Amino acid sequence: MRNDGSSDIKNHAVVASKEWLAARTVLLAKEKEFTRLRDELSRQRRELPWEKVEKPYAFDGPNGKQTLAQLFGKRRQLIVYHFMFDPEWDAGCKHCSFWADNFNGIPRHVEHRDAAFVAISRGPYEKLAAYKKRMGWSFNWVSSLHTDFNYDYYVTSTPEEVQKGLGYLNYTMQKPYGPETVGISVFYKDEAGDVFHTYSCYRRGVDMLNAAYHYMDLLPKGRDEADQGPNPQAWVQRHDEYTD
Repeated sequence: MRNDGSSDIKNHAVVASKEWLAARTVLLAKEKEFTRLRDELSRQRRELPWEKVEKPYAFDGPNGKQTLAQLFGKRRQLIVYHFMFDPEWDAGCKHCSFWADNFNGIPRHVEHRDAAFVAISRGPYEKLAAYKKRMGWSFNWVSSLHTDFNYDYYVTSTPEEVQKGLGYLNYTMQKPYGPETVGISVFYKDEAGDVFHTYSCYRRGVDMLNAAYHYMDLLPKGRDEADQGPNPQAWVQRHDEYTD
């Protein structure tokens, strides 16, 4: 028989339990293979060489000025979410805000695996703090406005790059979408206090930090973004801006 429900999944196959179970176990084998491949990829990621951080970055945050090394606190590892917030904006990127709605509970857990978590943006700290209060977030968030940090880790394009339509993004030369882009960077601090950059990813590489999207991927309609035109995330609003 067929299911004539929602138009986008109309005529989807509906079968008896035995046939459903057979199809599900075939997919389970593929899911397990994907899990093994993901574990192997994670292992290779951990084996990447590191680069030493030489610049003395100083960030503005709730504890005043802090160096990159100080953002680790007592931990040896640091996860940085590069949150898109241009200094001229009065609110953070709505897509980064969607990601950040997943963050409040993360720091407490990763601290127990020897890691700290922080969001870093180029917007002035006063704007970040006001927006953080509006959104009801509790994770650490600091400003890199007076440093080269965003440029050095390729999450801010220069005005010249934006005007020219060509900049170094996601490890290749391409057209910037605008002055800011999203990313994740990871750092390690050794016993001497030296800091090393171990990993960065951008664009779809940040998918792993959005638990809501992974739940949506389990749904019959998936992320349901096919009708959003060239920007699949056009539907996303800040959580206090949805009207229903």
